[in-house]
Amino acid sequence: MFISNLHSIDRILRIVIGFVLLSLVFWGPQTAFGYVGLILIVTAFISFCPLYRVFNISTCSKK
Repeated sequence: MFISNLHSIDRILRIVIGFVLLSLVFWGPQTAFGYVGLILIVTAFISFCPLYRVFNISTCSKK
């Protein structure tokens, strides 16, 4: 369906940063900005970033 454009290090960073942002919803300033973390987590799990596709960027190694 989608061609992977995320390297494994990029995916791990997205998951970590996503959970940190998501924690802002429950702790700290408790802002809705933390829901941006959900986008990072979802894109990490599907290994595809739509913005990378628009700008023709790929961190995935070429085979």
